[in-house]
Amino acid sequence: MTTKAYAALLRGVNVSGHKKVPMAELRALLTELGHGDARTYLQSGNAVFTSALDDEKALAAQLEGAIEKHFGFGVDVLVRDHAYLKAVADDCPFPAASLEGRQLHVTYFSRPVTSSHLASFDAARHLPEEFRLGDRALYLYVPDGLGRSKLAEVLAKFAPADGVIATTRNWNTVTRLVELTQAPPA
Repeated sequence: MTTKAYAALLRGVNVSGHKKVPMAELRALLTELGHGDARTYLQSGNAVFTSALDDEKALAAQLEGAIEKHFGFGVDVLVRDHAYLKAVADDCPFPAASLEGRQLHVTYFSRPVTSSHLASFDAARHLPEEFRLGDRALYLYVPDGLGRSKLAEVLAKFAPADGVIATTRNWNTVTRLVELTQAPPA
């Protein structure tokens, strides 16, 4: 049986004491669901696992259901395989190697977002902050960090209103998830 490595990106957990999902319990849930090599990264809802199931949407739905049953609240989950995560990192339009992790972020989307979705944004108004669209992802350059970003604040309002699930990770997490999904632990 062939298995594939995935990252599960949980949206909005363990933020300001809301939607608490202990990482040990998340790893246990993944194992109970029959997935292997369950690991977590940080406390912000990043899990890595292997599965014989080759369907990201089905894996996300399965984990969402398990989280709701176990914790009693819903959490949006995006699941992406190693190849996709690596492509997102490789395709970064900004000079990632010369930036701090807090200056560069990727927002992962549940479905493709086209430039027409973002046509109403006046990008020049937010310079030097910038964004570029990728494959089900948005790259966000914020020189002063995400917490001070006016552009991030505006962009955050667009996704939920359009029915798109979106979750953001800083560049350090983006690259670490690529590493963690590269190969199962020895």
